[in-house]
Amino acid sequence: MKTEDIALFHRIVETGSLVAAADLLNLPKSTLSRRLQSLEEELKVKLFHRQARVISLTAAGTHFYQKSLGILSQLDETLIELTGDDAELSGHLRIQMFPLPETAILNRLIFRFMALHPRLTVEVIDSTEVVDMVKAHLDVAFLIENSIEGQDLVAKPVLTTELGFFASPEYLARCGEPRTLSDMADHNVALYRLVNGRIFNEFEVGIGPEEVKVKVQGNFCTNNLVLAREYALLGKGIVYLPAEMCDAYLATGQLRQLLANYQPYVGECFLVYPSRRFVSQACRRFIDFVLQELTPDGKPMSMRSAVEPG
Repeated sequence: MKTEDIALFHRIVETGSLVAAADLLNLPKSTLSRRLQSLEEELKVKLFHRQARVISLTAAGTHFYQKSLGILSQLDETLIELTGDDAELSGHLRIQMFPLPETAILNRLIFRFMALHPRLTVEVIDSTEVVDMVKAHLDVAFLIENSIEGQDLVAKPVLTTELGFFASPEYLARCGEPRTLSDMADHNVALYRLVNGRIFNEFEVGIGPEEVKVKVQGNFCTNNLVLAREYALLGKGIVYLPAEMCDAYLATGQLRQLLANYQPYVGECFLVYPSRRFVSQACRRFIDFVLQELTPDGKPMSMRSAVEPG
C-alpha cells in the first residue's frame, strides 16, 4: 500500500469530490479514480458511496480517514527526524496570500525557500476569500486578523503594522482637519468591505486598554487598499491605512497623517495553518523558516521596517 495513495484519499475527502481533488492535484480524474479503486482493493473495503456526481464516505471510509490521519502525521514526523533540517524537500506547497500591499518581504521569503529546495513546487493564491483551508488543500496562509476569526487554525503573528487616518492637503483645505475622534463623524471616510461581507466602518485607535473604536461614514467602499489610497490622494476623503502604505506620500506632502496625538492601532498579519490536519514536511520546514526570519526574538517584525527603501 502506497502512502501517496492514502494522501490522495485524504485530498478527495477534504475537497468533497474526485473532480475538485484532481484539479487541485493537477491529475487526470481517471488517474485519481484508478488509484482510489486500487486502494479499496488492497484494503478490501469500500471507502466511498458513489452516486452520479456525488461522493460520500462509507462508515469504513470515515474510520480509515480518522485513523490514517494520525498515521500520516507520525510518518511525516519520522521523516523530519530522519532527514534533518538540511535535507532537500520535494512535493507541492499551496500558500494563500491576503493581498496586502507593501509585503514584498513575504514574496522574497517564498522565493528564497524555493531556491533552497529546487525540487519543491510552490503555488501562491492571492485572495481575500475566507475558505476552509483543508478543503481548499491550502498548506499555509498569510492572513490579517479579520480573516481568521472563527476558524479552526493555528495562527502565528509574523508582521505588525501601525494603522492611521490620512488625507490630502486639498481635502483638508476644503473640509477642515479633524482634531478629535468625535470630529470624524463630520467627514467623508472610505469604508471597507470585509471578507465576510460585512461593511467595516469602525476603525481602531490606540493600544491595549487605551484602544477605542471610531465609527465613521462615507460615500465610497472598497476591499482594495491601493484603491482606497488613490481615493485619498485625489482629495476625495479620509482613508484608514497601514502607515507604510503612506510613508512615501507623507514625505512628498501628498498626504498628511491625522489625529497624530492619538496612539496608532497596531494590526497583525498571521501565518496560519489548519489545526485538524497533519502538517507535511515541506509545510513544517516552511513555517519554521518564516518564523525564524520574521520572529527571531519571538516577536513579529514591523511591516514598516520590512519595506525596502525606494
